[in-house]
Amino acid sequence: MKVVVGLGNPGPEYDATRHNVGWWLVDRLAYDWGLGAFEKVGPALRVEGAVDGQLVRLMKPLTYMNESGRALGSLRRLEGLDVASDLLVVVDDASLEVGRVRFRRRGSTGGHNGLRSVTAALGTEEYCRLRIGVGRPPAGVDLADWVLSPMPEDDEDVVLGLLPELVHGVEVWMREGIEEAMNRFNR
Repeated sequence: MKVVVGLGNPGPEYDATRHNVGWWLVDRLAYDWGLGAFEKVGPALRVEGAVDGQLVRLMKPLTYMNESGRALGSLRRLEGLDVASDLLVVVDDASLEVGRVRFRRRGSTGGHNGLRSVTAALGTEEYCRLRIGVGRPPAGVDLADWVLSPMPEDDEDVVLGLLPELVHGVEVWMREGIEEAMNRFNR
């Protein structure tokens, strides 16, 4: 089984915010793969199905960004799941320009509280990530205010325009591994 977790915040007031781009991609994956509607299972929305013969679980934690790891505790009990190769966590990244993306095999949290929570819950930094650039805040703007504010329409269009390519990137990660996804999609 492969698991893709999009980090974000629940509630309509957060739908269009920079912090929710992980949810945007997971929603697009579910739609493109015809997996149906997400269902609430514990502290997450979840949908599962087969994609090209591979069992896939998509998750959107309902715990708010800074507590995302609480929704992933059940993953440690999934038989046969190797979080180092079978888990992909999708997050916003304010250190990347809008339109830039980075698949990563492992790494630090980079100051991202959602990744900090996931890392603590899993007990390891050895899991794959996909960071989607949302741009840096202007001088004098607090980072938390920046990521919790809606994107300007032009930036939103750029990110939404990336989603079909990122769906393909996730499919490459599933079939060929993180190195191939990094080589083909990092920019």
